Amino acid sequence: MRNALGYAAVVGQVVAVVAGAPLLTGWMRLVRARLEGRAGAGVLQPWRDARKLLRKEPVTPVGTGPAFRVAPALLVATTVVAAALVPLLSTATPVSGHADLIVVVALFALGTLALALAGLDTGTAFGGMGASREMTVAALVEPTILLSVFALSIPAGTTNIPAIVADALGQPARFASPAGLLAVAALAVAVLAETGRIPVDNPSTHLELTMIHEAMVLEYAGPDLALVELGAQLRLALLLGLLSSLFVPWGIATGASSWAALAAAPVLCGVKVAVLGALLAAAEVCWAKVRLFRVPELLAGSFLLALLSVSASYFLNGAS
Repeated sequence: MRNALGYAAVVGQVVAVVAGAPLLTGWMRLVRARLEGRAGAGVLQPWRDARKLLRKEPVTPVGTGPAFRVAPALLVATTVVAAALVPLLSTATPVSGHADLIVVVALFALGTLALALAGLDTGTAFGGMGASREMTVAALVEPTILLSVFALSIPAGTTNIPAIVADALGQPARFASPAGLLAVAALAVAVLAETGRIPVDNPSTHLELTMIHEAMVLEYAGPDLALVELGAQLRLALLLGLLSSLFVPWGIATGASSWAALAAAPVLCGVKVAVLGALLAAAEVCWAKVRLFRVPELLAGSFLLALLSVSASYFLNGAS
């Protein structure tokens, strides 16, 4: 019974992320459009764009190697594997023992590295510029994610993410502690940078002086571009899901849960992620993109918040 629940949870998490990620992107675009006084294209527009791209012929630039051709599939594959590990619907799955914090962050880093290598493989000025900027941001973002989640792992005594979430379900007051508040602030900034959102990057611009992610994928077309766009949408949905699982874990099924609890988990997870997406879209309307040379300062500040959250968590748990 428990094995069946666990396997169903893993399949449900992957299906929910893959099917819901484009809808989340469309929802955020719709919220932003309505706040700006526009009608918007609708929630299903990312799926329409993907269908249009899949019908086109793939184009590979002359002189590119395996890195350019493999990167889109590798970006999607690493994110799908991470979606199976992160406890979005249940903390008791057959792969829960492998859902370590370092493994999940390494999967995100592998996708980032693959896309950066693809940008370099094109041999264009934009590709190299975007890859350089992306790795600079990644070098500051990945440690922030590690430290902010590690601050939550100190009370749980483990870096296993499902165990951290299960332990937090029994102690909800932990989120109001100084360590919890600092960790959520640091992780929120890291999510913005990891997904290329304002104020770090603008996913809807192609200005050569400001773009980061778009500079690496300018040479992609057709199905390859559809995979790249899907990978970016998956990462956004998964990171928002991780943020909701760590700091708003209510509704996630546990080891003693029933089929009814598992059936309700996708609905509650979708509501939490949709709310976070709407808040992010609303914030992007009010924020302006910072200058590129100010991005390291912003990310260094988030790293400092994560470091303070680890110190506060260690002090509070050591004192207790």
